[in-house]
Amino acid sequence: MKKIKVEEAIIVEGRDDTQAINNALDCMTIETHGFGITKNTWKLIDRAYKEKGIIVFTDPDFSGREIRKRITKAFPKAKQAYLPLKESIKNGDIGIENAKPEAIIKAIEKVHYAVKNSETDIDMSYIYSKGLISKENSSELREKVCDILGIGYCNGKTFLKRLKAFNISKNEVEEALRKIKNENI
Repeated sequence: MKKIKVEEAIIVEGRDDTQAINNALDCMTIETHGFGITKNTWKLIDRAYKEKGIIVFTDPDFSGREIRKRITKAFPKAKQAYLPLKESIKNGDIGIENAKPEAIIKAIEKVHYAVKNSETDIDMSYIYSKGLISKENSSELREKVCDILGIGYCNGKTFLKRLKAFNISKNEVEEALRKIKNENI
């Protein structure tokens, strides 16, 4: 399998994540070592952010979400890559280090970045009308849509925030729903 070249530095949690990413990508990684991000690591992330850009690619668990929030707060124009939970579990352990190279490449190909003035007209009533919140199987449907869009699984409120932050259109949501419907036939 040919590795994909990524110009931005990829921010990960640890060395096992770096190893998994290096199996799929030709890139630079910066490890946060969990919550204990040192001053030197913050400086390194800052330099990469200014010089080449960064992609935040943390584990799809509570710790990964918290680390992502801290980094994104400090670097609001950071790109975001999300690995679906099902692609990151091995023997009950959740992490990027468990992902196959193909899953890592797919997540990087779906990288997103936040926009300040989103033009999407998606609101809560729209996602409700599509069965993505407050319905019997909303959670499962939303998880599939999140995977297709590459925005990481989230609850309904966060789902709406991510759709807006990444300027995802109704057409993109509906295309994801069509793919799901066609897979179930």
